[in-house]
Amino acid sequence: MHIGQQEWRQLQAAPGGHHLTGYKALYQELAAREPDAGLRHVAAEVLRAKLNALEAADSGLPASPDDLLAWMEGNTQRVHESYAAYLKERKAGGPRRFFTNRAHALYVLRCVAPTKLVDGAWLYGLLAHWRNPRLSDLVRTYVEELGEGAIDKNHVVLYRSLLARHALDPLDDLPDALYEQGVIQLALGWNAEDFLPEVIGFNLGYEQLPLHLLVTAYELNELGIDPYYFTLHVTVDNGDTGHARRACQAVLDMLPKLEDGGAFWRRVQAGCKLADAGLGTGDVIESFHIGQEALRILAQKSRAGGGAHSDYCRVAGRSVNDWLRQPQEIGDFVQALRQAGWIRFGEPVENSRFWSLLQGERAEMFGVFSSYELQVLHDWIRGAASADGRPYTEAAPEGATRRRATFRAVVRNARPLPEDDIDTLDPDLEIFRRQLRDADDAGRSAMLVRAMSPAQHWTPAGLEATRLFWRTLSH
Repeated sequence: MHIGQQEWRQLQAAPGGHHLTGYKALYQELAAREPDAGLRHVAAEVLRAKLNALEAADSGLPASPDDLLAWMEGNTQRVHESYAAYLKERKAGGPRRFFTNRAHALYVLRCVAPTKLVDGAWLYGLLAHWRNPRLSDLVRTYVEELGEGAIDKNHVVLYRSLLARHALDPLDDLPDALYEQGVIQLALGWNAEDFLPEVIGFNLGYEQLPLHLLVTAYELNELGIDPYYFTLHVTVDNGDTGHARRACQAVLDMLPKLEDGGAFWRRVQAGCKLADAGLGTGDVIESFHIGQEALRILAQKSRAGGGAHSDYCRVAGRSVNDWLRQPQEIGDFVQALRQAGWIRFGEPVENSRFWSLLQGERAEMFGVFSSYELQVLHDWIRGAASADGRPYTEAAPEGATRRRATFRAVVRNARPLPEDDIDTLDPDLEIFRRQLRDADDAGRSAMLVRAMSPAQHWTPAGLEATRLFWRTLSH
């Protein structure tokens, strides 16, 4: 169930006067800063609506929490068996299961970004209660999601770097539905004290090892795209000492010692259902249609460059400026380019005059399209041949087809770079350090917790706060 416009209008009546029109607007508010009481109320109401909508769904959890460890071990074994079958299939010459070409993989990375950019957010509200020994596994999990303050281990920093490396941002044109899961995670994090059992249940469901994580990492590496964000999750979510096991232990630690008729466990089960709410990785993978994505990109560019072309060049009797004034006619424009021989689908891109305007020596439209957009257009023009995963920057191989190097192979053969550290050229870091020096013990603790929020933990100040907090927690 997605919240409709009528429900959003009702939520806008909450204290604080927040004007929200969908998941994206709420996500942007919750991810940007510490929300006020009115915004927390809106987020809490969204959670309640989602919990009500999922009431009849199966949580997938055992009937009794006593069986949680066996449930986790069974899930892990099934995933490992399925992955072994996948590897056997691939080694026998089977095609990639997820990504038809490089553009497909980048499209998926872009579409799941709203969820990945708030990784771990659902646990944030427990951080202020770090002295409670029953919450220690959950607090530790949150700090590990933040990489314990290491810039090369912080999950959000890693994903931001992945987006930047492949020019997958900005994300402001993504559909509203792609923000739903991120909103759920942020809403839980900012309202943890009201939804403690649901937070624990969400963590239980979300931290179990899924098959799609293993397959995604394998196929990204094969396509020459850094899989580290995904392989890191495979290791930290392991069922022995990792987040999957600790998620089970956290439930057992937090179950009431006093009889409550099973109410707490039922709320844990309800929270677990939230882990699968919204569009997941599988939905995004299946939604990819390269022709539609290419037309979306061209229509978007037409709005920016509809009047920037000279009139000497005409296609099907109309100037390029005239074609681009009507973004809804982009499909007809592409058809006209095809009939005029400017685009030759199913052939090497070098055979298309249109591509020579974008790439190559004296390309007249060099810099107009991002590297992601160029990859989509490149694979769109090549058609079935794009299954080889060739980047748009790589020339077509001469003679015999040579297997492309995986990402890991490229890294192994590259000159090692020095390890990154926190960049001190940041105004918030200077302010944070000064305020921290002047604060008493209680004030310092509150400052560290605030700087580790979903809105800040990936910044230089947030990374430093995480290091200091982890040092305190570890001693």
